[in-house]
Formats: sequence, C-alpha cells, structure tokens
Amino acid sequence: MPMAAADIESMIVAAIPDAAVEITDLAGDGDHYAARVISASFVGMPRIKQHQAVYSALGGRMGGVLHALQLTTAIPE
Repeated sequence: MPMAAADIESMIVAAIPDAAVEITDLAGDGDHYAARVISASFVGMPRIKQHQAVYSALGGRMGGVLHALQLTTAIPE
C-alpha cells in the first residue's frame, strides 16, 4: 500500500515542528520519494544524525510502507 506525500510531510513536521519539508514523488507510484527537510534543530548535528532524526519521525515505515526515500537535510540560511 503506497504512502501519500502529505502523510510523510505530516509525520516529519509532527516530530520536527520547525521543519520546512518538500516532498517529491520520484516515480509516481507512492513508493519512491525525495524529501528535502530544513530545520534549525539540525544545527551542530552531523548529516547522519539529521537523517536519523527524519527516519525516526517516520516511525519504522521505511522499507515497509515507504519503499524508498531520497533524503536531503539542511539548516536554514
């Protein structure tokens, strides 16, 4: 069962309230997305920790309901 882009965005924002999230459906199938997540909470965090925070926000759906997520994280400029 595919996951809606709006659901992904909502879960990320629920866990990282200041996040600006942009979701792109890469294949049109609801299983392959790209996400750009910008948050001040990432300041001082290594990139791997930033990504782990986003994956944690998805509550274990990676590899199951959500097959693939190309993830880019950043801090606000």
